[in-house]
Amino acid sequence: MKLIIGNKNYSSWSLRAWLACKQSGLGFEELTVPILGEDWEHLKRNSEELAPSSGKVPVLWDGEAVVWDSLAIIEYLADKVGRDRFWPKEEPARAMARSMVAEMHSSYLPLRRSCPMNVRARVTRKPLSVEVREDVVRILTLWAEARARFGKGGPFLFGTFCAADVIYAPVVSRFLTYGIPMPGFAHSYMEAMWDHEWMRQWVAAAEAEDWVIEQYEIPVSE
Repeated sequence: MKLIIGNKNYSSWSLRAWLACKQSGLGFEELTVPILGEDWEHLKRNSEELAPSSGKVPVLWDGEAVVWDSLAIIEYLADKVGRDRFWPKEEPARAMARSMVAEMHSSYLPLRRSCPMNVRARVTRKPLSVEVREDVVRILTLWAEARARFGKGGPFLFGTFCAADVIYAPVVSRFLTYGIPMPGFAHSYMEAMWDHEWMRQWVAAAEAEDWVIEQYEIPVSE
């Protein structure tokens, strides 16, 4: 398999697809393309590897199969290696995990826009807007319920690492970057995520990158 991803410091959707590939246990080659760099528009128009996704990352190639969109990649890999590797085994937990993943995939636009992912940065910000605070409260409410109901078997949202943690990993990064205050249970969960071997690998690679995207280096005004 080959996974096409964007800059590790900035590309939240790439992080999700990369973690999904690691979770699958399958070997894969990764190719990083410098999104929004000088040659980005040319690369999007002329790269055969990016053509199926109209120049968006991530893209997973598996022989003749090609999958884009991080959630589609999770589902493709779950079909390939067994769904229990990605989703909680018990139906109530699996139902909540699926709902949380779908909500993250389609929601929280104020948080995404106001707090773009920047793994390397630690930013002192003005107070969050009402809309961003609402997103944060909603996410923390879901985290709290998942941990209280299904998190007894380990430090992650549903105990053991699963698709929900894959999808919310960039949120953990955003909360750390922008110094958003967290209650104790959320702080513990974020520590577990940041200390995960795969997250340490991603962060180290992000810190080693020399690409800079200026629009993501300057905090967006509230």
